[in-house]
Amino acid sequence: MRRILFLIEKEFKQIFRNAVLLRMMLVAPIMQLILLSLAANFEVKDLKVTIVDSDHSTYSSRLISKFSHIDNFRLYSFVPSYKLAQLQLLQNKADLIIVIPPYFERDLYRENKAELQLMVNAIDGSKAGIASGYASSIIQDFNREIRSENYPTSIDQSTEAIQVVNQYWYNPQLNYKTFMVPGILFELLLLIGALIAALNIVREKEIGTMEQLNVTPIKKYQFILGKLTPFVIIGLVQFTVGLLVGLFLFNIPLEGSLLLMYGFALLFLLLSVGLGLFISNISQTMQQAMFAAFFCLVLFILLSGLFASTENMPQWAQYLNYLNPLKYIIEVGRNVMLKGSSFYEVRHQFFALLLLTASTLSLATWRYRKTA
Repeated sequence: MRRILFLIEKEFKQIFRNAVLLRMMLVAPIMQLILLSLAANFEVKDLKVTIVDSDHSTYSSRLISKFSHIDNFRLYSFVPSYKLAQLQLLQNKADLIIVIPPYFERDLYRENKAELQLMVNAIDGSKAGIASGYASSIIQDFNREIRSENYPTSIDQSTEAIQVVNQYWYNPQLNYKTFMVPGILFELLLLIGALIAALNIVREKEIGTMEQLNVTPIKKYQFILGKLTPFVIIGLVQFTVGLLVGLFLFNIPLEGSLLLMYGFALLFLLLSVGLGLFISNISQTMQQAMFAAFFCLVLFILLSGLFASTENMPQWAQYLNYLNPLKYIIEVGRNVMLKGSSFYEVRHQFFALLLLTASTLSLATWRYRKTA
């Protein structure tokens, strides 16, 4: 035990002597949490709309005015021809083009039907789908309004008999920060824990202090515990500050148990630092360690469900995700913080993380070559 304590003391002294490393571990993650949480917003706003109004009637003006009163749309320009509108779409000056044909009002009034054309810039498929949905909803509302004015008896009253009232649970304001902050918090723990730990042993190999450690009677598990503990303690400090930022700066609710959150954070940090130590043990230079850590971390982050639902990923990606610790901890963070889930509800994630942690630490210990 004394050997482990001496090694922990040595690691802390090395960390506190390196002011840049200390700032990277404590200040940089909090700055990243704040900036990423403020920037991560999938809400579609300020869609540029170009109008081709070939009718210039009362009805076409009423339809256009409906778009001008919605915050998501910004009437960018009115052009006289279809070709000019296409040019704006090509030059990326418009996201949505509405083409109102001649005799739009006449057809609506006489025949109770008319045609419109919507052209959507679909380079970004997600944005295009949302823009199209918004526009269709506005046009349907306009259609309902016109029909009720011109043909009040033809409206099927039964459609009004059922009213749908949406109620959003766990995130009633549909705030993206509420959704993103718990995920980003754990993502930064993985980044800092795994990356800094990955560079640690390699750095000792490069400056030669590793050989001095190897000639001591320290055992493999003592070496790993001594290396692991300081990073886990600093990680818990990061987690505490990040949690406070989430609670008080972004007003993220904490519905579940704080103790449960810390229990999972500790388990996840053991895994993250263990992964870093394993990478460090199999690398000979800092460059190799950085590339290996970068490969693993990018894969974990992109498949984790932080930005896109894991259920919608291809089957092979879902199988790969069984080995992704970030996926499990993000589910835990969101469920415990936002839904108030108990240990019973997140027990599957706990056992998966426990298995991954045990495997990672075993690999790190096994791969450490104690050679004088």
